[in-house]
Amino acid sequence: MKKKTTLFNIKDLVVYFLIAGTGAVVQLASGSFFRNYVDFYTSVSLGYIVSFFVGFVLTKLFAFDARNTNQTRREMVKFGIVACLSFGITVGLSALSLELFHASSPTDFIYQIPFDFIPAKSREINVTEATSTLVGMGFSFVSNFILHKTFTFRSTGFYDRAKAALNLGRN
Repeated sequence: MKKKTTLFNIKDLVVYFLIAGTGAVVQLASGSFFRNYVDFYTSVSLGYIVSFFVGFVLTKLFAFDARNTNQTRREMVKFGIVACLSFGITVGLSALSLELFHASSPTDFIYQIPFDFIPAKSREINVTEATSTLVGMGFSFVSNFILHKTFTFRSTGFYDRAKAALNLGRN
């Protein structure tokens, strides 16, 4: 008998929050690194791509009881579909919130972090851009949790139907 799970059970939510938090740190750190070389939108995109790989491995191993499903290829395809949607949510809402912040105040809030161990050296953080990124990531977190729980790491029949449809074109 298969046990019935609710969408928002506490164990899955806490574990997923910790995993997504790790992915968020990777996304913010890599996005911040890339921001030194590219524009805001590209840095958000590149940060998301880097965190995608970390996210799949951690989600597969630790969230939604999917460690031993023997369906990694299927889950990776479905994870990729969800990631594409999530990418649009992350980048789109990051850009929208940045535009809204700029509409209310065209000047970005910049915070200087002094590095005491390096004389006359400091690091600037664009708080406006960082906040915009966090807004996009927050909406993405919610949609990812729901979609991964109900689609990616569940047998829905989608993968088999898509595979059959793709094989029809080969005959």
